[in-house]
Amino acid sequence: MFSIDAVDKSQMEAIWNVINNKAKPVGSLGKMEQCAAQLVTILSSSAKNSTEKPALIKPTIMVFCADHGINKDGVSTVPSEVTTVVAELLLKGTGAINIFCKQADIDLCVVDAGMKFPLPENEKMRNQRLGHGTQAMHEEMAMTPEQVMQGFGYAKTLVGEYAQSGCNVVGFGELGIGNTTSAAALMAAFTKRPAIECVGRGTGIDDETYQRKLALVEQALELHQGQLDDPITTLASVGGFEIVQICGGMLAAAEQKMVILVDGFIATSAALAAVAINPHCRDYMVFCHKSDEQGHQAMLAHLEGEGLLDLGLRLGEGTGVALALPILKSALAFYNDLAALN
Repeated sequence: MFSIDAVDKSQMEAIWNVINNKAKPVGSLGKMEQCAAQLVTILSSSAKNSTEKPALIKPTIMVFCADHGINKDGVSTVPSEVTTVVAELLLKGTGAINIFCKQADIDLCVVDAGMKFPLPENEKMRNQRLGHGTQAMHEEMAMTPEQVMQGFGYAKTLVGEYAQSGCNVVGFGELGIGNTTSAAALMAAFTKRPAIECVGRGTGIDDETYQRKLALVEQALELHQGQLDDPITTLASVGGFEIVQICGGMLAAAEQKMVILVDGFIATSAALAAVAINPHCRDYMVFCHKSDEQGHQAMLAHLEGEGLLDLGLRLGEGTGVALALPILKSALAFYNDLAALN
């Protein structure tokens, strides 16, 4: 479904020569230099980027909203209805991600990937529903493999439309009560770590709720152990509708040679799946921050990545992407415009 080329790194030495010849001490811009090198390498590998100077064009964050059947058994202190409440705030322009997108001049695309309580049709929300939330993954498969592929198809079409408009950088965020439970199960499946190293506090649950959440993730992993060697059936077994579409969106963006901006714990669980499906996808990923959610640092280590920001975030919605983007723009700006020594 996705044909992804590895990023052409043949010019990497030349790119670093440009960076090291700028009017500054070598290495003095720290991570900014690494960001510049990665971004220029990705953008230079795309035939569609014909500008003289590499640039991030029409940056967009896609927020996928969905619910999780496992939430019926109390993995969060927040009911599923809250997904819909917050999604409505995003449509009104008053959510956290709206505020940060306005500050950084980022387009926002809100997608209903399968909320339990859908909102009325709204031109501001893209309808890509795969159902009224997933099934409870500790009792049965969260969804069918056919739904996974349908989600991939939706995401490929959406990302393709933005690529056609000239966008070359897309960030992925999510909204869904209970989705840290799904993300923890995916982390355990893809990294082969025990559940206790993957399950965190999510929205800030108490000890009793945490123990229940951990037990249910362990139950789900045990139930589906025969399905966890294949990324598609892994997603079908313990994934979420929003995670599936983020995964598909990442694969589609890599196919289009776009820069992929990865948010926190849930978005990185989708990245784990995307890289398992096609390792070349990893070349296009920028990890925007290290989440405060337990397990995220180990996820990043598994993907050989490092979060650009470390602000103790665990909100989701793509907020880490929106906060990191000005830094990424600045990295390209110094690459393009800082004077050379000779």
